Amino acid sequence: MSFGLKRSELETALGLQGAVLTGEGEPGGEAGTAQRSSRDVALKLHEPAAALPPTETMIRSEAFRVIRTGVFSSMNVSAAVLKTRDEVREGVAQIVADLVERERMNFTLAEQVLMVDELLNDMFGIGPIEPLLADDSVTDILVNGPDQVYVERHGRLELTPLKFRDNAHVVNVAQRIAAAIGRRVDESSPMVDARLADGSRVNVVLPPLAVHGACIAIRKFSKRNITLARMTQQGNMSNEMARVLKIAATSRLNILISGGTGSGKTTLLNAMSHFIDARERVITVEDAAELQLQQPHVVSLETRPDNSEGVGGVSQRELVRNALRMRPDRIILGETRGAEAFDVLQAMNTGHDGSMTTIHANSPRDAIMRLESMVMMANGNLPLLSIRRQIASAVNMILQIERMRDGVRRVTRISEIAGMEGDVITTQDLFVFRYDTTVYNEEVKGTYECSAIRPVFAGRAAYYGLEEALMEAIRL
Repeated sequence: MSFGLKRSELETALGLQGAVLTGEGEPGGEAGTAQRSSRDVALKLHEPAAALPPTETMIRSEAFRVIRTGVFSSMNVSAAVLKTRDEVREGVAQIVADLVERERMNFTLAEQVLMVDELLNDMFGIGPIEPLLADDSVTDILVNGPDQVYVERHGRLELTPLKFRDNAHVVNVAQRIAAAIGRRVDESSPMVDARLADGSRVNVVLPPLAVHGACIAIRKFSKRNITLARMTQQGNMSNEMARVLKIAATSRLNILISGGTGSGKTTLLNAMSHFIDARERVITVEDAAELQLQQPHVVSLETRPDNSEGVGGVSQRELVRNALRMRPDRIILGETRGAEAFDVLQAMNTGHDGSMTTIHANSPRDAIMRLESMVMMANGNLPLLSIRRQIASAVNMILQIERMRDGVRRVTRISEIAGMEGDVITTQDLFVFRYDTTVYNEEVKGTYECSAIRPVFAGRAAYYGLEEALMEAIRL
């Protein structure tokens, strides 16, 4: 029973080449002269597979089902999950080796190692997609039911060969993720935002809302510390743009980061947070905690959904209001998406300079319009002119970031709010990315253009001793 695995690749990954095995590596093979006991096999199974996932055929085979049932019935799973993965591996490996020998299953030693890893992933990880978490090239993991697992690499989606056993397997993984942070997801509450232990953001939708099976979307936590300098090296912005953003963050501007889903808004917010003074007290408010602030004095607040009785939930708006009572120097909101926009503007207008947030919008002008709409959701009695005056007074700068068709995230516009003319909020662009319309290929070509306009916040930069550096950055 080979399941289509390339023996040479597996042996190389597992260090088995040159080993004296009988037949295909299982005891009792036709060409065998040396018999291996289940204990000898188990010793080799202690070593994890080298990031090679079990095939669909193996996971869904009757033989694997027998192995899985036998392992879970032979051990105290509740006690096992309290131990570390390495501590449990030895026991699981021994049971698998015993079952393969007793049932005379035709599994190679390499396939047994993969089965042990799959069982441990079910107990301690997130099932068959666990290896994707260790792959640094993967930024998103998208599970569309048991039969489809997509990943995003370098800004582009790819279908993987990974499969779950069935829909119940996907649901079980989703429930384990939610339970780890004290949340629940089931038929009565079929949607949830959660996070993994490493900080990766997770969204789950279960049937009947998800028609073709449970869906899991994981936005991976970056193991690399993304900075403005690194973003410049990657072509996400120009050197001059990075210098202006550094001055803006240091000068405690209120900044709104706008963009679409997956465009890199949170990554840019994290990068700019590096320039927050270490002596400042920062309060963060998020639906699912994912900000990675490096300052020593950071208080992170996270929303809570309603319990099974429909009570006990705590919204972002309530957390923002509470944050105002916690003596913050800056308030950072992971994403503004509703009535909390009114409270964020109030905070920006009442001495909490340097606050930052993200918003879903296609342009700086759209971001302003969305902000107006969300404030009206919170207080429909406010006249539109009053709302616009608050926005013009509170928000200093809007950054537009976009994931372009070549998969690269680029800061396409840096705009600042210049004030109001009549009842219209006026803005001016400091930098704009202009793509080359004469060239069309896989890679987007273009240049970052500076408007060479004196910024409105030049006076604030002067207060922090940064006016000269600002003028140099925008070539004045």
